[in-house]
This record gives sequence, structure tokens and C-alpha cells, in this order.
Amino acid sequence: MSAESTPEPGIPGDDNGTTGPDGGRGRRKPRARRRGLMIAAWTAAGVVVLGGAGLGYVYFKLNGNLKSVDIDQALGTDRPTKADNGSENILVLGSDTRSGSNKKLGGGTDDGSARSDTAMIIHVYRGHRTASVVSIPRDTLIDRPACTDPKGTTHDAARDVMFNSAYSTGGAACAVKTVESMSGVRMDHYLEVDFAGFQKLIDQLGGVRITTTKDIDDPESHLRLKAGTHTLDGEQALGLVRTRHGVGDGSDLGRIQLQQAFVKALLDQVEHVGLLGNPKRLLDLADTATKAVTTDSGLGSVNSLMSFADGLKGIGASDMTMVTLPVRYDPADPNRVLVEQAKARLVWNALKTDTAIPKAATTGNATGEAAGVVAAS
Repeated sequence: MSAESTPEPGIPGDDNGTTGPDGGRGRRKPRARRRGLMIAAWTAAGVVVLGGAGLGYVYFKLNGNLKSVDIDQALGTDRPTKADNGSENILVLGSDTRSGSNKKLGGGTDDGSARSDTAMIIHVYRGHRTASVVSIPRDTLIDRPACTDPKGTTHDAARDVMFNSAYSTGGAACAVKTVESMSGVRMDHYLEVDFAGFQKLIDQLGGVRITTTKDIDDPESHLRLKAGTHTLDGEQALGLVRTRHGVGDGSDLGRIQLQQAFVKALLDQVEHVGLLGNPKRLLDLADTATKAVTTDSGLGSVNSLMSFADGLKGIGASDMTMVTLPVRYDPADPNRVLVEQAKARLVWNALKTDTAIPKAATTGNATGEAAGVVAAS
């Protein structure tokens, strides 16, 4: 079984698996979506509310909440070329920061460090009607380029280190630089959400309804669920997207499969929340969301974030293809994975050329054995 989740790789509605979303065959009429529907992993529930955020003091309040990183200045001009085909690539990180209120959430040790516990590349196809999501396992061994951290300290390049060490070494800019180095694909934007903000967003949305096909019992993420249908509160949702020992083979690959299923369930639910008829709830969610996210400077204002989210409002869960970077278990350490380079090149080339990710890239790879355990209800 391969590491991807349903639906099959390829652009929804594209029946030959090779053309882009505006390529003719398989075109569908766009469906109405609620304003501001976002397709970013941890920011899906937050950015959606910005479509209704208003004027005056509300604008300045929300604008003051946002934190941003000037990725372009940090990385300079030695980067992959921006695509000119109308597509966009967004690196989304869920930060595993063990400080403040975060240290009480989701398990783990308060060691004062920060890690990118979750990493997804969102590729929005030309026309902004469909998207592909490529999850990068945190335990993937990669060659990290030289990076300069936010304090100005330069860190030499390193070989065969875990992917998530890039963020802990040099912050957001190093994470972006590492992804661009390994893929050759330019990241147009960067989004990050922390533990505490994620939990509060889920609670304010009223929880997320899912169905589990197996019991999940993971004392490390504090998650215990019997097989069946559940409405997860924020703490349970956080436990689900972090669990790796309670289901599957205990690997990060299994956790990715759970994360991908949860994101789809979250998007399905956000689509029907009806926020526009409840201004107070809308403002509360916008306040929480803008406090929780860190963006690149290109998205570092409410206006920019609203415009960006509005451009994605036609993309729902059924319009997304989710895959995992092709990897195999490291023979020297079963807790690490190695990139299947030939298959990975197929993935990166698809993002560069704005075409469907070939099925050949996502079959026969290492898997976490957690596919199908979680589904939307």
C-alpha cells in the first residue's frame, strides 16, 4: 500500500493525469464556496474568517496580531525561479514549539527547542480551482543547505540530517531554503501555526466531526478514541494530528496519513459553519487566527491575507489531492526515511510544470499503515 491518501493522485476532474486544471478535458463548473475557504493545513480554520473581517479598529486590531518573516530578504536572489504559469506554492508548517502554553499541549518534552512537526507544500494550480498537497515526513534524512538563523548566526551545510532540523536550526527562512534546495521549486508563500492557536481555533469552530475505524490509544499525545464517530475538541484534534504510536506502525508516515484525513474533514466542516451570519463569532475566530499564524511578509497584513484567501475560495476538500513525498525506510535506522529520488523528481517536476502528480510517483513507497483510520463524518 502506498503512502498517499485518497483521492488518487492527479488533478480532480482530469481524466488522463497529465494536463493542468484548465487543460480542457474534465473541466467542471466551479461550485459556490463560502468566502475565504483556505486550503492550508493548520490555517484552514483560521484564514476562512478573514473574508468577513471589517474596517476601522477591527482592521488595526487584526493587523497588529499578525507576525511575519521577510523570507525574500533572508534568502536573497539565489533561489528557484518563480513560476509564470499562474500557479502558487505555499510551504505550511505546524510548529512544535515547547514554550509558553504550547508545552502543556500535545505531549512531548519541554526542552526549549522548536521543530517543524508538520510540513506540507500546497500547490495551487492555474485557475485556482484545484490543489495538490505534498507532505514531507519530519524524519526524512536530507542534505540541509547553509542557513542563517534569525539572530544572524550562520550554520554550515549538513548532510543526512532530519528534515525538521532545518526549522530548529535556522527558523522559517531555513525551512524554506531547505525545501527549495531539495525540490528546485520556488515557495511563493510561507504559513505557520502553533499548538495553542490550533487548539483554540478548533474549539471556537465547535470541534471537528470524524469517524475512526480503529481504536486510537496514544499516551504520548494524550489521545484515546474508540472506533466510531466523534466530535473532536481542540485538545483531541491536536492529539490526533500529533499521534504516531496509537495507530499504524508508529511511524511519522502514519501520522501524516492521519493529518491528511483530518485536514479534509476540517475543510468539509468549515465549508458549512455559516460564519457570515454571526459577526461576533467571525471576529473572535479572526482574532484567534491572526494571533496564531506567522506568514511571509507578502502575506503579513490583513488585506494581503484576505486577498490570498479570497483567491482560494473555490477550492474544497474534494478539489485537493494529498500525497506524501516518496520515501523508503532507512535500512540503518527504521525510525528514519530516505527520499526515493527518481519518484521525488516526478513530484517536483509536476509542481514546476503545473501538471498532475503521476500515480507512478506515489505507489510502492513506505507507508505508515494508518490510511483509512480517520474519515470525515
